[in-house]
Amino acid sequence: MFSVADMSVWQGRVDTEEGPLARRWHECLQAFHDDAPPGTALLGFACHAGVQRNHGRPGAEEGPLALRKALANLAWHHEGHIYDAGNVRCVGDALEEAQQELGRQVTHLLQRGHFPLVLGGGHEIAYGSFLGLARHAELQGRPPRIGIINLDAHFDLRAGERGSSGTPFRQIAEACAANRMSFNYLVYGISEPGNTEALFHRARELGVQWRGDEECTRDKMEDLLDTLAFFADEVDWLYLTVCLDVLPGSVAPGVSAPAAYGVELPVVEALIDAAKATGKLMLADIAELNPAFDRDGVTAKVAARLAWRIAR
Repeated sequence: MFSVADMSVWQGRVDTEEGPLARRWHECLQAFHDDAPPGTALLGFACHAGVQRNHGRPGAEEGPLALRKALANLAWHHEGHIYDAGNVRCVGDALEEAQQELGRQVTHLLQRGHFPLVLGGGHEIAYGSFLGLARHAELQGRPPRIGIINLDAHFDLRAGERGSSGTPFRQIAEACAANRMSFNYLVYGISEPGNTEALFHRARELGVQWRGDEECTRDKMEDLLDTLAFFADEVDWLYLTVCLDVLPGSVAPGVSAPAAYGVELPVVEALIDAAKATGKLMLADIAELNPAFDRDGVTAKVAARLAWRIAR
């Protein structure tokens, strides 16, 4: 179910005495409309049905609201336009319908020249986001090659008759095969204890590239960035998806499955910057923010910092 933006969320401090250079996000963001000049469009995916199907901790359906509230008071250092494009909400267990609607909304934004930044919600967000980008690609004269960069402790390539937060990239691989598209997938932050050998086997079969969490350190940044650059060179468009459980549980406790090890925030930010610097980034989302388990709102603040960085 889609609903237009609730602009009452966007409120915070106003530093009138500091002048126009002291603006914050809530003062600059506008409600999206179809004639809006191209900019960054925030789109919420209020869903945790996929997390529940994957036997995770529910609560991520409130992620988009918490992320917006954390963003509202951040300082504005950006150029261009930014909009709130509303929410797709999953009603009950109707995950497939919600993913299809998310895809439609992403395509709608892309067709009008906007950069969609989707706020989750469980990582089932990825399948819906990709559907929207793939549909936009189909509408081009010559469909571009799409590369997926996932910052995540998990492959999310699980088998299963029903989709969940653990299956989106397996579903994407199947959709690519059905439509004669290449499946180009690079993951940073994979936890070896958190992924079964069956998942590693499937990743190898599908030609997935990955770097483990123990490899994703600041002293190995050159190799990590080279890998991203080589990957980006082989595709035309990039889709970046950030699962907050890629971060250490001490940094991001408010997720469906907190990480025991994780990847440091500076490394995550450097990879985001590198993806943006390619000039090929068409779409991004942030997944797995779960306010029900977020101590003092710290995970929402981290997620807002990452969204702030992607949008800048």
